[in-house]
Amino acid sequence: MKFNPKWAVTASLAGLALILSACGSSSSSSQKKTFTMPTDTELSTVDISKSTALGTFDMLNNTNEGLYRLGNHSKPETALATKTTQTNNGRHYVIDMRHNTKWSNGDTVTAKDFVYSWQRTVDPKTASQYSYLFSGIKNADAISKGKMAPNTLGIKATGKYQLTINLDHQIPYFKLLLGFPVFYPQNQKVVNKYGNGYGTRSDRMVYNGPYKLTKWNGTGTTWTLAKNNDYWDKKAVKMSSIKYQVVKDNQTALNQYNSKKLIGAPLTGNQAKNLKNNKDLISRPQSSSYYLALNQHMKLFKNLKIREAISMAVNRQQITKKVLGDGSIVNNSFVSKGLAVNPKTGKDFTADTTAPASMKYNPAKAKTLWQQGLKEVGITNPKFTILAPDTDAAKQVTEYLQNALEKNLPGLKVSVSNIPFRTVLARQASRNYQVTFANWFADFSDPITFLNIYTKGNSSNISDWSNSTYDQLIKASNTTDANKPTQRWNDMVKAQNILLKDQGITPLYQSAAPWLLSPNVKNIVYNSAGANYNFKNTYVK
Repeated sequence: MKFNPKWAVTASLAGLALILSACGSSSSSSQKKTFTMPTDTELSTVDISKSTALGTFDMLNNTNEGLYRLGNHSKPETALATKTTQTNNGRHYVIDMRHNTKWSNGDTVTAKDFVYSWQRTVDPKTASQYSYLFSGIKNADAISKGKMAPNTLGIKATGKYQLTINLDHQIPYFKLLLGFPVFYPQNQKVVNKYGNGYGTRSDRMVYNGPYKLTKWNGTGTTWTLAKNNDYWDKKAVKMSSIKYQVVKDNQTALNQYNSKKLIGAPLTGNQAKNLKNNKDLISRPQSSSYYLALNQHMKLFKNLKIREAISMAVNRQQITKKVLGDGSIVNNSFVSKGLAVNPKTGKDFTADTTAPASMKYNPAKAKTLWQQGLKEVGITNPKFTILAPDTDAAKQVTEYLQNALEKNLPGLKVSVSNIPFRTVLARQASRNYQVTFANWFADFSDPITFLNIYTKGNSSNISDWSNSTYDQLIKASNTTDANKPTQRWNDMVKAQNILLKDQGITPLYQSAAPWLLSPNVKNIVYNSAGANYNFKNTYVK
């Protein structure tokens, strides 16, 4: 997820900032039913079809409900679904829903709300960066390309509380998708009421999950998740509210934590080192990939030697150990380590793939390739700007990249532009950048959640790299080999090898999130893939 994406977006540094920590002492039971969480990025939209950032998906996951809700270890648990029947070799689903569940405006949640939501997301007019996740559902690909009408999508309401879903082929991870916010229902009446303003403020949206988003004006740095008394399982929700505050400076967050204004604080690498003896300090791995995307519409980046030189000029160990120092790791992979294992051997996906020589720090070779590449493209004054968010971690990494690239690539001039996250997402989506520091967070626990986005034409393929063999392998893994676990795995391994050898992107590291977690905060469901946090059953002891 990005970034965007999974920034899922393209995805996001938001994952580093969603922190829980020591609770302020209080004898008041009412005070124990609320706390304030820090985050380092503003919300951009809570429109389910248009959201891309990791932090936003956490909000959607707690304010809305789909057919399934993901529990510990990403296990799909029934939510609005009460019975699921599969036939036709896993390609035909009939899903019965709970009756009389409510939206926060009092409307009943029906099967038609799912049909409308899915059709809206795949409709090319919506321009959803997540429409590709519907690939495999009957006619989804043709609809996304504008070749068929959205109402031909393979989902139908066959009753007020019953859905029938037809797939083009078996999707091994389909229930995981149904637990991801992009597959949640939407209230058509509300979407039509607010038009372009839908999801741009907390009061221009309705909710059917454990909490409601409140007190968000669309641009503000604070908002609240308030208990939703219209939620079908409201008895399970213990917190009256969870408040959010944007704090971009880590030291400020730590100071506010120490003064009990926040329940926690995101930690930099140095802070984590200084607090290494704190019994509440933990570091959670994240199913992420932080990377450089080189805009391949630019003449400079169409040259493979140039792309290889940039990769070889970067010391990834220095980034993880000295620049960040927060538990992040060098992965030499786009797919994150620990996400999925070989169905036959049990080996991690990253152990089966091969990192090319261009993924290793080699300044001498980088210089040679750089000079050869510049000669081939006829550029004598190479320069570019790295676009990145204005968070502490992004500033630190891009400062290192600026220095390393200028040092190891003769004649290169690098500028850095650290700007608000939502603006970064918009510029990545419109390809209005030269080089961007990007990330992708897994939407579900399968390698395809990373690999899908670098197929030709995918809206999250922000570098616009393409390779026909890569596309064929990904297509096979999603279609003809979908029901052949070993062959499907091999397709994905071969695809990643192509992506890395051709330096379609430049992977840098896989992130970790060091933070303090109070033992008084109970029943938090954390998953490294997809929406990270599920606070439905959370309470403070």
